[in-house]
Amino acid sequence: MKVLAVGDIVGEAGVRKLKGILPDLKKRDEIDFVVTNGENAAGGMGLLERNFKDLLEAGTDVVTMGNHTWGKKDIFKFIDHSQLLRPANYPKGVVGKGLGIYECKGKKIAVMNLMGRVDLNILTENPFIMAKEMIDELQGKVDMIFIDFHAEATAEKIAMGRFLDGKITALWGTHTHVQTADEQILPNGTAYITDLGMTGPKDSVIGMDISASLKRFETTLPEKYKLAEGECIFNSVEFEIDDETNKVTEVKRIFIK
Repeated sequence: MKVLAVGDIVGEAGVRKLKGILPDLKKRDEIDFVVTNGENAAGGMGLLERNFKDLLEAGTDVVTMGNHTWGKKDIFKFIDHSQLLRPANYPKGVVGKGLGIYECKGKKIAVMNLMGRVDLNILTENPFIMAKEMIDELQGKVDMIFIDFHAEATAEKIAMGRFLDGKITALWGTHTHVQTADEQILPNGTAYITDLGMTGPKDSVIGMDISASLKRFETTLPEKYKLAEGECIFNSVEFEIDDETNKVTEVKRIFIK
């Protein structure tokens, strides 16, 4: 089995890039299951229902979110869709869900969305404790567990990978929009990468307009974020999984201009 994790979709241009790349990539690499982070699809902040539908129609099986989950009020119309996950460690009672169980090629696949706490300034439950509790509950019920850990700090992501090594199939980081070169299979068998990268404007500051971004850094004034324009890149990671052991045998980064 092959599972593809696609980096944060940034803006409508990122959605178009996904639609242009994913169908052919799935055929070429014989990909069976796709998880895409969509929290920046609507103007760089949030997700509209039309964006969500576009991601699914392009071949995505599950859309994960992050700190911009509530960036567009439109999300409340479809937050309970079975193929949409928001961070599981939002406080109890928050609408939506952070865990989904799906079937693919006779396997039960659990996908979990978690959000880090370092430098994100969002009140969430401890993702380490939440992850352990949810994974313990899944034992014996699923064949594979994948986690999108939406976090700012590389140390927090690496720590989570080590914390869950041997307990899940794979963990990937999202949020920073820069693909890292540390893809690996950890000592106890869990596949890991610190960040998938993004699918969005190439000539930008993590998807945002360069001039507007520089002005924020130069002046410290709250310049309004503006999406960059132009050619997009497509970042993702492919996990090849042994059908007998349900463990990852190969992790491959994909970077398409």
